[in-house]
Amino acid sequence: MIPYKTIIHLDRNSKQALYLQLSNQFVTLIKNRVLTPGAKLPGSRTLATILQVHRKTVIASYEELLLQGWIESIPKKGTFVHQSIPLLQQKEFSDDLQPTQFQDTGFPFLKDPLLERAPIEKLADCYYLNDGVSDTRLSPMKAVAKEYRSLANRKRNIEYLGYGTTYGNPELRAALVDYLNETRGLHITKEQLLITRGSQMALYLASRLLFEPNSYTIVGETNYIAADLTFQYVGARVLRVPVDENGLDTDVVEALCKQYKIQALYCTSHHHHPTTVTLSAKRRMHLLNLARTYHFAIIEDDYDYDFHYDHAPILPLASHDQNGNVIYIGSVCKTVAPVYRVGYLIAPKAFVDQCAKLRRLVDRQGDSLLEAAFSNFIKNGDLDRHIRKVLKIYADRRTLFCELLQQHLGRAVSFEIPKGGMAVWVRLEQQYNWQKIAIAAKKNSLIIGDWQRYDTAQLGHNGMRMGFAAYNESEIHTIIEKLRMAFEESYPTDGAG
Repeated sequence: MIPYKTIIHLDRNSKQALYLQLSNQFVTLIKNRVLTPGAKLPGSRTLATILQVHRKTVIASYEELLLQGWIESIPKKGTFVHQSIPLLQQKEFSDDLQPTQFQDTGFPFLKDPLLERAPIEKLADCYYLNDGVSDTRLSPMKAVAKEYRSLANRKRNIEYLGYGTTYGNPELRAALVDYLNETRGLHITKEQLLITRGSQMALYLASRLLFEPNSYTIVGETNYIAADLTFQYVGARVLRVPVDENGLDTDVVEALCKQYKIQALYCTSHHHHPTTVTLSAKRRMHLLNLARTYHFAIIEDDYDYDFHYDHAPILPLASHDQNGNVIYIGSVCKTVAPVYRVGYLIAPKAFVDQCAKLRRLVDRQGDSLLEAAFSNFIKNGDLDRHIRKVLKIYADRRTLFCELLQQHLGRAVSFEIPKGGMAVWVRLEQQYNWQKIAIAAKKNSLIIGDWQRYDTAQLGHNGMRMGFAAYNESEIHTIIEKLRMAFEESYPTDGAG
């Protein structure tokens, strides 16, 4: 029998719940093949006695592993490591080139059609149905401002007003390393983390270093539009793979790897953008193995890790990476408020160093004083408190939004209640048309977000993201009512509810 008592170590002083510590250590044992596919796990009473924890802790841990797909429960037989978890095998990037040059009247300058997307129209006295952003009214402005003022009032902090390092404020880097190691299961050092002005900067820096013109990248058939535009802008060719209820289809990824020289793959593994589905454990391990075999980078954009409602957040691909293939990007912009441009890029040190050099050409440094304030904001627990506060609020808003959407528009739309994130992926029945509904909605003072960004005409999924987190209960009722009215005006002979 495996000596669980000696190989599993639970820290009762950690911020992380015991059942999550246990779950994560079981994942490590499975990855390292200490527990092989099909291996039987001890009963909850037996393991609780061995580890000297409450039986409910073991049960909660097993439930978490079941939800994530690492184990399976067979009636009357017991709990086993899932049979289909692939073996995780036990590095390499390229240089960047310039984009294509275009000619305009008068004088030459770079002008790419990819940059010509018009912003969403802003009108007074209108509701805006966004595609999933946080409620800035809940932003902990006082807590952040308190830290900012405290730093600004100290003469010895005058250093923050001058030029600093392109890597970002050292205190914030150290604080983020500790925070992400504890909450994401990472094992990084400060040298592997670069502070950026939001995750978009991180995505751009990585893309400029990874792609030569006409090199290949893989994304989901439905994907985050800003990522698509970034890759295309730097000259990459985008290959798309299907996305189902288990995330990116890694079998198709493997087939493409055999046909093309893949430079990188982009994924939003936790809540796929835009459909919100989670990449399964089986596909996570398969994807890491493919990256190891075919020497491509995985750009993992964990844009809303903290907002998961039905069970604990699933650890990112970066926490399982043993070969230096994953570039992990994220930010506090959605967690706290978009105005705070604080993001990060995590990768092998050599790649981070190159990103820091490239950053000098586009942004000498971030706001050192704000970054120092966020360092204190994280270390004193304000970030954790804010997340706990809004998590409950957003979960309630998700429930209400989905209930009303089903009640009033159930015949016209289909959707799955998202396990996390800030939006619902809503698909119209084929007889309906978003453009027609958007025109009618505008007459009722409701501006539907950029529904065209999801490429409905080409892909035929007729879907778009509807955000819920930014609206209170009254606003959700109003938005759904305006949507219902838009449907009825667009299709008066066909009730949508």
